[in-house]
Amino acid sequence: MIPFLFVTTVLIWGTTWFAIALQAGPVPALVSIFYRFGVAGVLFVAGLALSGRLRLPRKDHQIWLVAQALCLFSLNFICFYYAVRYIPSGLESVIFSMATIFNAINARIFYKDKITKQMVLASILGICGLVLLFGRDVFSSSGTEALTGAGLAMLGTLFFSFGNMVSRRNSQMGISPITANAWGMCYGALILLALITVTGTPIVAPADVTYLGALLYLAIFGSIVAFTTYLILVARIGSAKAAYMTVLFPIIALAISTLFEGYIWHWTSVLGLILALTGNIVMFAPKKTKPDASAPSPAKVELGDTASAAS
Repeated sequence: MIPFLFVTTVLIWGTTWFAIALQAGPVPALVSIFYRFGVAGVLFVAGLALSGRLRLPRKDHQIWLVAQALCLFSLNFICFYYAVRYIPSGLESVIFSMATIFNAINARIFYKDKITKQMVLASILGICGLVLLFGRDVFSSSGTEALTGAGLAMLGTLFFSFGNMVSRRNSQMGISPITANAWGMCYGALILLALITVTGTPIVAPADVTYLGALLYLAIFGSIVAFTTYLILVARIGSAKAAYMTVLFPIIALAISTLFEGYIWHWTSVLGLILALTGNIVMFAPKKTKPDASAPSPAKVELGDTASAAS
């Protein structure tokens, strides 16, 4: 089950970055995100209601569902949708892969999870990788735009990580990821509608067939399916390990960006990508354990003890 959830999330979220880029245009970013989670929330709740699986959260859970909506279904995507106007979608996905590091740090802050030397090394590799990926653009004539896009993508990733922490808390309190996502997306749509009203953003109708196709893909697959599979993984294996899949997103996203957005590779870009991905891999490299000198030799261990230890 876990491999299926992992592969499904990677394949979908590895392609959503390009779908987001397809929505850039006459429709304001706030409105595009509102369409996405409005459609996703209505379909999700309706589907659960028709299948008899819709659950009404308790009153004391509402504030945490709103917090999840803020971090996962509104504020983070506002950053991502604006970032893609300044940088290619593939590079945005590389920054998002740093969620592994953000999750490790936030898990330490909020849940007292241990920070290891691996995490420190991974952070250094990741930061160096991002500097190489964006260094040429930052020092070029359009450097300000590249820096703005990178900053927005990083902020969006931070919000995403905070959302992971809230989701972990909700799972511990007995709220299923399906229930949390369904109501969270509805709350996210309401938050976005409030922001649209307050800022006076015009609600523009979807521009064309391409936009509508991207919208449906993002609402159904990118939101309902992928967020559910991802948060189920967070509940089962923890936020740090679940975020490991973000290591694979850039491979898919940069390939699509190269084919359809004209992203041009340079040796610094290749090296930066390698360092960024290596940093994430180092984060989850298995630790070497030293053998206990006081432990009995394998030959003296009874079969029953071996089975017990393995379990």
